[in-house]
Amino acid sequence: MKTGLKVIGIVVALLIVIAIALPFFVNVNSFRPQIESTLGTALGRPVKVGNLSLSILSGSVEANQLSIADDPKFSSTPFIQAKSLQVGVELMPLIFSKQLNITKLVIEHPEMTLLRNREGVWNFSSLGNQSAQPAKTSDNSAPANISVAKLDLNDGKVTVGSLSGKRKPIVYDQVNVDVRNFSFNNAFPVVASARLPGSGSLKIDGSAGPINSTDTSLTPVQAKVTLTKLDLAQSALVDPELGITGSADFDGTLASDGRIAKANGTLKTTSLKLVPKGSPSGVPVQLVFTVEHDLKNESGKVMQGDVAIGKALARLTGTYDMKGETTSIHTKLNGQAMPVDDLQAMLPALGVILPSGSKLKGGTLSVELDSVGPLDKLVSTGWIKMSNAALANFNLGSKLSAISALTGKQTGNDTTIQNLSSDVRYAPEGTRLDKINLVIPSLGTVTGAGTVSPNNELAFKMVANLAGVGGDLTKAAGMGTGGIPVTIGGTTSNPTFMPDMKGMVGNQLKGLIPGGKNNPLGGLGGLFGKKKPN
Repeated sequence: MKTGLKVIGIVVALLIVIAIALPFFVNVNSFRPQIESTLGTALGRPVKVGNLSLSILSGSVEANQLSIADDPKFSSTPFIQAKSLQVGVELMPLIFSKQLNITKLVIEHPEMTLLRNREGVWNFSSLGNQSAQPAKTSDNSAPANISVAKLDLNDGKVTVGSLSGKRKPIVYDQVNVDVRNFSFNNAFPVVASARLPGSGSLKIDGSAGPINSTDTSLTPVQAKVTLTKLDLAQSALVDPELGITGSADFDGTLASDGRIAKANGTLKTTSLKLVPKGSPSGVPVQLVFTVEHDLKNESGKVMQGDVAIGKALARLTGTYDMKGETTSIHTKLNGQAMPVDDLQAMLPALGVILPSGSKLKGGTLSVELDSVGPLDKLVSTGWIKMSNAALANFNLGSKLSAISALTGKQTGNDTTIQNLSSDVRYAPEGTRLDKINLVIPSLGTVTGAGTVSPNNELAFKMVANLAGVGGDLTKAAGMGTGGIPVTIGGTTSNPTFMPDMKGMVGNQLKGLIPGGKNNPLGGLGGLFGKKKPN
């Protein structure tokens, strides 16, 4: 028994001595050109590795530096650089036959730069492209294959930017990629994760491959994608100049055959802001969507886009084109009978400012908008309709006291809106409302048109047809069956209402305004700023 233990001890000691001594007898640096050539041929890019050392215990060759060149059309700086590269090898062929058989590649702390040009082409698209290599396969259809059981990128950093430099580059850190049974010519499993700007996280679990031999970005992919606390303002998905901010969670899938990528899932946002001068929404917004994206043409279709804000539901469909620096869209948004109470907290995110201290409550809102153009110059046209709602804490009657007095009705602190309809045009130069028809039971019907500037300045020409007032008044105004012209100015937070004196025929009206207290038209003297006779 003791003899057996001694033998085992001697064998173990001998193995340890061999493990320590062999690296001194095997000149692994002689394999550096082979490693660089093998990786460079497969990637279609020059590859440089640093000083090599052999670790018998881990069965690997380690390099103290790695550099993979970028596509020269994009940059002269490295596409990937790392402080160390671990190359797993089969030890017996290496020691006895000086043959390098790679079993794994582990890149520690890599730094990668992803760049996109004006045509929508990425700098990684040419990886493995045989047109960049002097030697090609016999059928010229697939890259020189490299097959490893394990390919890992650990604790990396990825910078996403564009050649124009218009946008500030976005940096993702703590990037980890685990690939098993990697091959250019077959599909392989992939698990990837990253920390997003603003402390969010990304996880991808699926498969990719075979690698497309002419454009790596067209490689087929099947994956489950999870995003948590994505900061929209610091993501590569949104141009910061659009003013879109908020936090988003996404859970969905991505399936690409190399031509069409289909993405679907649920996106939930909080504190969403959609315009530069807006403010964060007080309610979450959920989007359930299905998108089909043409990878080659950088364009796609929104097949499903269900937008939910509380119980309010709208449907978004259309197309988009991502070529160039700014995405262009052609979409339709349709929402029918949406509860106003659920939409109220969303108004600030759209830059809609109500009179100070007021808010909408009750009733329903319907909307249909067609949006066309680049996102930074988007023009939206359509219509809105609101029914049985109220503008709480805003007494329109007091703003039009001289006019409302003619109806003989008390308006109260809230303005009840029986019906409101209008055509809408929203553009960078401002918002225009046409064919406005507003029915307020305590006042009557108000019609007209006007604009809201980007600074929320109002310029409206309206006509008030008062409830319960006979035709003599409108005839006296020279307007036939019309009403009293009113100019609305000021701002959305502090609107002003003034009778339009130029729209009235003063001479005709003077003869119809006696000074008697009981005359129903006597109040018009104050309306026009004229003193009543003593």
